[in-house]
Amino acid sequence: MAQQKYRRLTSHTPLFWLLIALHVIAIAAGVAAALYMETHGHGVTGMSNQIVWGAPHVFAVFLIVSASGALNVASVSSVFNRLNYKPFARLSGILAIALLVGGLMVLVLDLGRPERVFVAMTTYNFRSIFAWNIYLYSGFVAIVAFYLFAMMDRRASRNQLFGKIMGSTAFVWRLLLTMGTGSIFGFLIARDAYYGAIMAPLFIASSLVYGLAFTVLVLVTMSHETSNQLMPEEMVGKFRGLLSLFILATLFLTLISHLTKIYAAPFRGVEAFLLHDGGVYPLAFWLGQILIGSLAPLALLALADNGPTGRKMLALASLLLLLGGLAQFYVIIIGGQAYPLNIFPGYVASSSFFDGAINAYTPSAPEILLGISGVSIAMLIAALGCRLLPFLPEAPAKSEGARP
Repeated sequence: MAQQKYRRLTSHTPLFWLLIALHVIAIAAGVAAALYMETHGHGVTGMSNQIVWGAPHVFAVFLIVSASGALNVASVSSVFNRLNYKPFARLSGILAIALLVGGLMVLVLDLGRPERVFVAMTTYNFRSIFAWNIYLYSGFVAIVAFYLFAMMDRRASRNQLFGKIMGSTAFVWRLLLTMGTGSIFGFLIARDAYYGAIMAPLFIASSLVYGLAFTVLVLVTMSHETSNQLMPEEMVGKFRGLLSLFILATLFLTLISHLTKIYAAPFRGVEAFLLHDGGVYPLAFWLGQILIGSLAPLALLALADNGPTGRKMLALASLLLLLGGLAQFYVIIIGGQAYPLNIFPGYVASSSFFDGAINAYTPSAPEILLGISGVSIAMLIAALGCRLLPFLPEAPAKSEGARP
C-alpha cells in the first residue's frame, strides 16, 4: 500500500468561520455562566441538596464518554490492523483529546470552587472511584499524545513495534477510562437507578456510538472545508455498519439493565419512575434516547446507500445519536437523583428532609450554557489542531491489502 499523506486545514469557507464564531460565542457565554454561578452560588441553578449533579454533569459525562469512543477509529487501524481506517487515525486521536478536555472543563467549572481542583489532584482517597478517575483522565491525554507522536513523527512512525505498543496501550486505557466513568454510578449503592455492574459495559458501548458519531460529523465538516471527500464510499458503508452494530449493543445492554431491575422487587419502584411515572424522565427515555437517539438513526442507516445521499443520511443519523446520548445521560444522571434515596431498605422513612419525596429539578440557563460551552471547547480544539498540524488525510485511502 502507498504511504498515506496528510495535510493541514489551509482553506476556509464562510461556513467554517461562522462555526468558529458560534463556538467562540458559546464558550464566552459558558465562562460568563460559570462566573455567575461562582458569584451567586448554586442557588441560582436548578440543583439542590438532593440533586447535586445537574445539566453540566450531563454534558461533561457525555463528552468524556464520547472521547473514549472517538479513539476507536485509531484503535481499529493499529490494534486490529484494519488498514482502511488508518487515514483517520490522527483525526481520531486529536478529537479524543479535544472531547475529553471539553468535558473536564465543564466538570471543573461546575464545582463552584474550580481552584480546589488542585486539592483533588494532590490528595487522594483511593476508596473513592473519583480519585481513580483523576489518573484515568490525565493518563488518557498523555497516552493519546504519545500515540499521536508515534503516528506523526517521521522516525517514530517507521518503528512499527512502538506504534503497535502505543496503540494497544491507548486501546486498553480508553476501556479503563470508560469503565471507570461508568463505575462512578455503578458503585453508588445508595442510588437504586445507578447501582449495578452493568453500568460499566453500558458506558463502553455508549462511548463507541457517540465517539464515532462525533468523528463522522467532523469528517463531513472537514470534507466540506477541504473540497475533498475524506470518506470514500467504502468507508461510508463501514461507518454505517459500525454505528448500527454499536447502537444495537447499547440498546441490548439498556434492555438488560432495565429488565434486571424490573425482575428484582426492590428496584421496581425506580424502574416505574424512569419508564412510566416520572414525567419528563420517561419522555426523555422513550422519545429522546430510544426513538430519536436509536430507532430513527437505525432506520436512516439501513436505508442509506454509500453515495452522496448516504453521506447526508449518515451525518443526520450521527447528529440524532448525539441528541439521544444527551437524553440518555440526562435520564441516568438526573433521573437517578430525582428518585428518593432508599436509606432504610424495607422500611418507610418520613421526615421534613425530603424522605421518600421525588426531587424536582429544572435546568437553568447558566447550566445549559456551561454544558454547551464544553462541546464548543472540544470542537474549537479539534479545529485548531487541524489548522496547525497535518491531521487530515490528503486523499481517500486505498483499500489494497486491507482486510474487509
